[in-house]
Amino acid sequence: MDISTQEPALSVGEAAARVGLTTYTLRWYEQEGLVAPVGRDSAGRRRYTESDLDWLLLLTRLRRTGMPVRDMRRYAELARQGDRTLGARRALFEAHRARVLARMAELEEDLKVLNYKIDLYRRAEEGR
Repeated sequence: MDISTQEPALSVGEAAARVGLTTYTLRWYEQEGLVAPVGRDSAGRRRYTESDLDWLLLLTRLRRTGMPVRDMRRYAELARQGDRTLGARRALFEAHRARVLARMAELEEDLKVLNYKIDLYRRAEEGR
């Protein structure tokens, strides 16, 4: 797809910097099928649009919340199929949300232990 007449677009490096990825990771996302084929300029160089960046930002958030790549790939496949997969996409996100909430609860418990130990050491230092 030649994007020379469409909205302003960014190079691989610019896009990677905007979404907080390395160019290697961005290209890996493409190879893994997480990103639809990106438009190219008249010289054949990849050019990322704002909608591409929005998609990449979503992927980075999904990854940051611990979504497995296989689930991200499944989501990308479903999204490409259009509105007939809305229910499946919602279900995928609901399942992931449940895992995120469970992990957050675990982290809250872990934080309580850290806070307890910090307080214990602080009081011990003050008692010297």
